[in-house]
Amino acid sequence: MSENFLSLAGRCLIAMLFLAGAVQKVVDPVAAQALLAGWNWSAALVWPALIYNALAGLALILGVAVRPVALSLAGYCALTAFFHLIPDDPWQMSIFVKNWAIAGGCLVLAVQGGGAWRLRFADKPLGSD
Repeated sequence: MSENFLSLAGRCLIAMLFLAGAVQKVVDPVAAQALLAGWNWSAALVWPALIYNALAGLALILGVAVRPVALSLAGYCALTAFFHLIPDDPWQMSIFVKNWAIAGGCLVLAVQGGGAWRLRFADKPLGSD
């Protein structure tokens, strides 16, 4: 298989997690709001998170600004992992670990870029001006 196809497939698979997260927040915002409230954060933050998940997921699929989007998603995953740090709940702990794994995949995307099959807007190699 071509590297470009695999890069597109990888971007789409990672993006699906964020798009599914956006849909989940639309369908049942209460679950995400409860996690936010558990950390004394405003439940209203679920709405900007929903928008961010949807836009970032679409950006990965389209290949728009893959490097900065992937880098921001890595940070987002690292931060949101802590909402799931509930050692007595095995399901939440699996989500905690999953978030770190997704952050790792996003860091690889941030370094490698989106491949040739993408729209190219503001996608310079990290560290370049």
